[in-house]
Amino acid sequence: MSPVLAGVLQLLALIAALALVYRPLGDYMARVYSSPKHLRAEKWIYRAIGADPATEMRWPAYLRGVLAFSVISVLFLYLLQRVQGGLPGSLGFASIDPDQAFNTAASFVSNTNWQSYYGEQAMGHVVQTGGLAVQNFLSAAVGMAVAVALVRGFARSRTGELGNFWSDLVRGTVRILLPISVIGAIILVACGAIQNFAGIHEVGQFMGGAQQWNGGAVASQEVIKELGTNGGGFFNANSAHPFENPNPVSNLFEIFLILLIPFAMTRTFGRMVGSLRQGYAILVAMVTIWLGFTALMMWTEFHHGGPAFDIAGGALEGKETRFGVAGSSIFGVATTLTSTGAVNAFLSSFTGYGGGIALLGMQLGEIAPGGVGSGLYGMLIMAVIAVFIAGLMVGRTPEYLGKKIGSRQIKFAASYILITPALVLCFTAVAMALPTPGNSMTNSGPHGFTEILYAYTSGANNNGSAFAGLNADTQWFNTTIGLAMLLGRFVPMVFVLALAGSLAEQSPVPKTAGTLRTEKPLFSGVLVGTILIVAGLTYFPALALGPLAEGLAS
Repeated sequence: MSPVLAGVLQLLALIAALALVYRPLGDYMARVYSSPKHLRAEKWIYRAIGADPATEMRWPAYLRGVLAFSVISVLFLYLLQRVQGGLPGSLGFASIDPDQAFNTAASFVSNTNWQSYYGEQAMGHVVQTGGLAVQNFLSAAVGMAVAVALVRGFARSRTGELGNFWSDLVRGTVRILLPISVIGAIILVACGAIQNFAGIHEVGQFMGGAQQWNGGAVASQEVIKELGTNGGGFFNANSAHPFENPNPVSNLFEIFLILLIPFAMTRTFGRMVGSLRQGYAILVAMVTIWLGFTALMMWTEFHHGGPAFDIAGGALEGKETRFGVAGSSIFGVATTLTSTGAVNAFLSSFTGYGGGIALLGMQLGEIAPGGVGSGLYGMLIMAVIAVFIAGLMVGRTPEYLGKKIGSRQIKFAASYILITPALVLCFTAVAMALPTPGNSMTNSGPHGFTEILYAYTSGANNNGSAFAGLNADTQWFNTTIGLAMLLGRFVPMVFVLALAGSLAEQSPVPKTAGTLRTEKPLFSGVLVGTILIVAGLTYFPALALGPLAEGLAS
């Protein structure tokens, strides 16, 4: 069987698996966030944190809940790393330096999981399981809660209430993320991923010295890393490490986990707004971009550019032979089009165009299908923009799901789509202008520029994947990327919740003959075009200096 055919079969199997669970999972999540009942375990949690789950919140109160919880999470994770040296189960590792502890805390709380450290050489069992793995659950649940709040903004009328943040947070964790993670961890262990609390032990000789490995609760952290679109690896090699991702079966299962909730949430959206066809329209736009990027990535990586590629059967440099070009390409697109950031190959070793595809995937805004929760609310923001543009073209007041899109709503949506590019381009420009940050680049020219552009794109878009080749463990990059992650995560949430509140206050607008049919394939096409045009106009000059220049020169 040819490698290309094997890749196509993997893609078809993945699509079939996602289609199989799309309806039951999407409907289940809609019931979770709409049910008036609370589980006994959830009631215990509410009493412990002093929250009343029955209290409805307007958008400022909902936002305060999101920010207060996230600030406490950052402080807790920062302090846990700073005292690691005195904790049991630290495996003898020292406490983390302040700048790296801040970067890591900001990274995991913002659902970015950018790592400027070697996981197996820096973090002990307590920090890995009690700090990082816990935030993998909670940061994902926060994103889902904000997405559900926006959906309620479209679904409700003549009220500013968006639900209860604490209830949404707890339900998303207890009823959705935890059950799937338990099942997924068992499957990963069956595939060969490790799950233990072993200490450091020698496994042989390597280049004249003893090679050491440490065990850990890898499978349980790996499953939520992918399911929650987090991406932080237990080991430095991330999902290229055989303890995390042992074989092609586990590789395909991890891709399935990455895409599972973001795609299924489109049905949750359709169910909650009372029109499944609206959810399908959003799904079609997501799938179109995802399949297009996957096909382009596989073509660029299988494209034979010389005798070495002819002999190897594709661009195998930096890729694990157990996954091959196809498994690495599908994984790479899945992680950069979501906010996962996990890697099973070194993206810096992809072809010039392949690296550019991964970079552009993040620059679209992590919406195809995007992160857990953040993908849905990001796509709905783009839908608002698309409706506004279509309304201007035909000379009608824009409407979406029975709500008017006026100047107030479009200001919130425009602010959302501008904040992340501003962070990426400004931080990149400053880093390239100053003499010290440039010393961290392994390569010069367009490839070196791409390393820095990729780092800030990954941070501000809360992706977390690394292009490789950049020494990011410096005070400059730890601090600036940490700021980019926090601002890129929480400032857009302000505009999302403000938009949700303004929509919930409106009265529904009756449909007329001139109402734009947003459940039709035509609107899905307009939405895809809007996304590509907005991202293209914003990032094309920077892409021309980096991956496009490198691709044209190769």
